Amino acid sequence: KEDSHANTQRVLWSNGDSWKEMRRFALTNLRDFGMGKKASEDKIIEECDYLIEVFKTFKGKSFDTTQPINYAVSNIICSIVYGSRFEYDDPEFTSLVDRTNRTIQLVGSPSIQVYNMFPWIGKWVTVKKEIDAIGAANKKQNLGLFSHLKETLNPQMCRGFVDAFLVRKQNLEVSGIANSHFNDRNLLYTVLNLFAAGTDTTATTLRWGLLYMAKNPKIQDQVQEEVNREIGSRQVQIEDRKNLPFTDAVIHETQRLANIAPMAVPHKTSQDITFQGHFIKKGTTVYPLLTSVLYDESEWERPHSFYPAHFLDKDGKFVKRDAFMPFSAGRRICLGEGLARMELFIFFTSLLQHFRFTPPPGVSEDELDLTPRLGFTLSPSPHKLCAVSCM
Repeated sequence: KEDSHANTQRVLWSNGDSWKEMRRFALTNLRDFGMGKKASEDKIIEECDYLIEVFKTFKGKSFDTTQPINYAVSNIICSIVYGSRFEYDDPEFTSLVDRTNRTIQLVGSPSIQVYNMFPWIGKWVTVKKEIDAIGAANKKQNLGLFSHLKETLNPQMCRGFVDAFLVRKQNLEVSGIANSHFNDRNLLYTVLNLFAAGTDTTATTLRWGLLYMAKNPKIQDQVQEEVNREIGSRQVQIEDRKNLPFTDAVIHETQRLANIAPMAVPHKTSQDITFQGHFIKKGTTVYPLLTSVLYDESEWERPHSFYPAHFLDKDGKFVKRDAFMPFSAGRRICLGEGLARMELFIFFTSLLQHFRFTPPPGVSEDELDLTPRLGFTLSPSPHKLCAVSCM
């Protein structure tokens, strides 16, 4: 019988040799297919244009930013993993993205937290049945995508991560190496992990960023003034970051305050250690509580407020902070950090270059709700914003 936790395995949750092999392969090949490189920047800039066009269709009227932002961010990981992007009205694509985001919301529900501690109650947990049904649908859809990619595979010209995995698998089989970690099951779960992790976290952070701008119009003024002064109407590029210290500080402060992954993925202690008077044996599973550093009152001047000056020196230059670790730390640090940082900068800066974000009519800045909605990640509560064109 298939492991009930299977859909959360491989790069995120597995360990040992399989995890090491899959993580090493994922890191190498995600870099090869553009993560943190110019190719990736071009993909993000192209996707930005599609997202801006969607925002323009609302003509300044209020709308929920969730789906368009999810689709735009997801398309970046799709182009890297599958080798191509999808149209926002492609039902195969939208259903995959929507189901994945529903799973992330459900996994953080109280009943699943209880189930994780007492798995024997699984048959009575209705939410688990929905998660299993979504997982089955996502698996089926991915197997269909893999089948098409296999049929059109050219080992001399890999289009994305899946192609690279299939070529490695073929080469190992030709060499007579059986039982390697490069099997269909590991491919499926690695791709599901990359798809989920590569969509939700960045999209959720962007939505928080726009919400904070609507909530803090004076800070939005400063971002737009800096962007207009340094870039004007030309296309934002990653090299602009060094000339936009205030905008960069706003993005970092969004990541810090939004705290979207308060409890990072589990780690294991690599040796016996005594921490704050507690002995922790080697091999113990520990969950780093990122909230403890992101909101540390001894590290941040205003830990519970949106205060971009946390990342600026007295001359207005950007400064790094040791207590800023939204991507976690250690050997399980987010393997997509480079890509996520690039996406956040280009998407956020481009959107602020094109639009002014305000609350819906009849809603004041003070009335915008910053209470997070619980899930595996902390996303904004359902809300609408107006994106008023300013170009």
